[in-house]
Amino acid sequence: MLVYPNAKINLGLNIVEKRPDGYHNLETIFYPIGLSDALEIIFPEDEKSEYIWQSSGNIVDCDPEQNLCIKALRKLREVREIPTVGLHLHKVIPTGAGLGGGSSDAAFVMKHVNALQSLGLSDEELKTLSTKIGADCPFFIDNKPSYATGIGDVLTPIELDLSKYWIVLVKPPVSVPTKIAYSKVKPHYPEISIKDIIKKPVSEWKDLLVNDFEESVFAEYPSIKQLKESFYVKGALYASMSGSGSSVFGLFEEEPNIEFGPEMFVWKGKL
Repeated sequence: MLVYPNAKINLGLNIVEKRPDGYHNLETIFYPIGLSDALEIIFPEDEKSEYIWQSSGNIVDCDPEQNLCIKALRKLREVREIPTVGLHLHKVIPTGAGLGGGSSDAAFVMKHVNALQSLGLSDEELKTLSTKIGADCPFFIDNKPSYATGIGDVLTPIELDLSKYWIVLVKPPVSVPTKIAYSKVKPHYPEISIKDIIKKPVSEWKDLLVNDFEESVFAEYPSIKQLKESFYVKGALYASMSGSGSSVFGLFEEEPNIEFGPEMFVWKGKL
């Protein structure tokens, strides 16, 4: 079976408080986009190994044992018996971009192995298992616009349809370490919840819908700030960094005809 694990963007991201365990609670909107990897799942007969792993496309720079797809498979095996699984991941979604590509790959392994092998796990059970792999993994089980709180794992479906808009997403050739992303963050509860802001027209989001990580990231990487500003110059209704970066996206009413340097990863599509 061939499936296409998709990326997500963050619409707004507020860091609201620091938790006793050292993590931070947040509020954000996860919104799925069409940028995707390709994942083939097969069950080869007469194989004794736990899994067969192959990857292509963008370099997956880790040992298979550390890959989230294999970790997802092992979480399933903690609760169900599964035969040998063959996985071939063709990686397109850039890593270190705030797009959730690895989490999406893992969630797709879980939900499609569950379906193909008739394991009988409910979506809620899959979400609980996937949380142990990554905080945003549960989002990709339902894969629908959601208001996320907690560490990103408490999800409330929302009515938000941006299908008439075009998105241009750009990933510069840098990745943002978590320490830098949090370096200037001061946890606070916003005056207006993101849930209320996104009810307003997209044309009003610019000064209301903020990503708290931008202050830290823009101070360390001015080129990412310039990238966001360039979207507004080119006519975007709204532009933002996704997650903790380093990708930046712009939303447009009409299909934009804009170009970026060859060192950039660029993706354009309808939402």
